[in-house]
Amino acid sequence: MSSNSHDTPTPSKRHKQESPANHYYSYILSILLTMLAFAVVIYGGLDRSFILVFIVGLAIVQALVQLLFWMHAKERGHLFPLMFIGGGAIIALTGVAAAVYWTWW
Repeated sequence: MSSNSHDTPTPSKRHKQESPANHYYSYILSILLTMLAFAVVIYGGLDRSFILVFIVGLAIVQALVQLLFWMHAKERGHLFPLMFIGGGAIIALTGVAAAVYWTWW
């Protein structure tokens, strides 16, 4: 009986190593998104509602970059944390919608 038959992992069970280049790219992307948000606000020549929608869109993209690259949500085995993050987002958005409805109407 071979003692090495169960010690070496099969190619399908190996953990895929992520290169540091992905972290560098996501860091640069996060900095660029932040700089773009500041530039839009500093410019000031745009409509106020466009600026608000644009910045909220950039915030959503930034949150996705953070989740996928820094918190490794794109990897296997992260279903339950993603479900809890999604549930928390639904509860938070429901609370914000209730507060806006209560305040404005």
